[in-house]
Amino acid sequence: MRSPVPSIALVMIVRNEARCLARCLDSVRAHVDDMLVLDTGSTDGTTDIARRCGARVARFPWVDDFSAARNAALAQVDAPWRLVLDADEWIASGAEAIADLRSRPPEFLGLVRVDSQVSDERDQLQQAPSWLPRVLPRGVAYSGRIHEQPASTLPRQRLGLVVGHDGYLPAQMGPKGGRNRSLLLTALTEHPGDRYLSYQLGKDCEVHGDFAQALPHYEAAWGDDAATASWRHDLLLRLLFTLKKLGRYEAALELADRERPTWQHSPDYFFTLGDLLLDAALARPAKAAEWLPLIERAWLRAIEIGERPDLPDSLRGRGSYLAAHNLSAFHASLGQAAQAAAWRERARSWREAAAGSSIG
Repeated sequence: MRSPVPSIALVMIVRNEARCLARCLDSVRAHVDDMLVLDTGSTDGTTDIARRCGARVARFPWVDDFSAARNAALAQVDAPWRLVLDADEWIASGAEAIADLRSRPPEFLGLVRVDSQVSDERDQLQQAPSWLPRVLPRGVAYSGRIHEQPASTLPRQRLGLVVGHDGYLPAQMGPKGGRNRSLLLTALTEHPGDRYLSYQLGKDCEVHGDFAQALPHYEAAWGDDAATASWRHDLLLRLLFTLKKLGRYEAALELADRERPTWQHSPDYFFTLGDLLLDAALARPAKAAEWLPLIERAWLRAIEIGERPDLPDSLRGRGSYLAAHNLSAFHASLGQAAQAAAWRERARSWREAAAGSSIG
């Protein structure tokens, strides 16, 4: 007898998401068989929006534990496959990967590319992709009070699904800052020495501009036993940026030099190194003549590597138009107008190409 075709359910936890919930549900509805929205205490129109968009609504009292809420939501669906999204996310492309699941046994965790919109140091909107386990087989549950992860030894496979995310923009981050930091501190009390939690706590401080508070948490996250962690690349970049913002250029350059052999394939490493050297040269004029060629070389190397969306937390543009923009400004500052114009044109062309590839 032929086994039944596996079905797919969207599973969400929400609270006061009237701003964006309809966008998420509208992007998913045609691709799943069930949509479950578990509300943890909304006081706006979130639950009404969910019902209007065709979702089932369940309720769960918030207990300061994201895994408890996620697992309560997962328990409300019977589908063999569960697509887990947050309200500030939406399907951007690759929805056919969801349909493909119907012919595949639920024996792995599916990694999807989540393209997060972020503001860079110049308040320019950029895109940072991450590969996250968001397609779960029935029976897989979450662990972790915050920044929860599926607890499973099943293999992980990358899928073609691309999810957009705007929850890291300043307007959305503000209301969550105090809650997340409190939960992270509680989690670290429960699991002292957890490097991943220290990394996340440092990131929470950094994105709110608290660089002095971020640094000790990043330093606590750093260590040889975390050398193969998927978040190591992002931790290095954030640690270098934080040291730079605190004016600790020598410590940052020493760390960058130690890590250079590991990140020869990372445009983000060389882009960040160029920015670091530039700020260091401005702060240490006596070293400027020595560092100027290294600045240009770092950004040229980023472009030589090119874009690496497969690399965890690689910011789009650092291997193309962002590095070209920096090279244009660099040559302009040296009075090299022709070279500055050439890099400015490359930056424009690459940015337009990137914008075109993001449509839809």
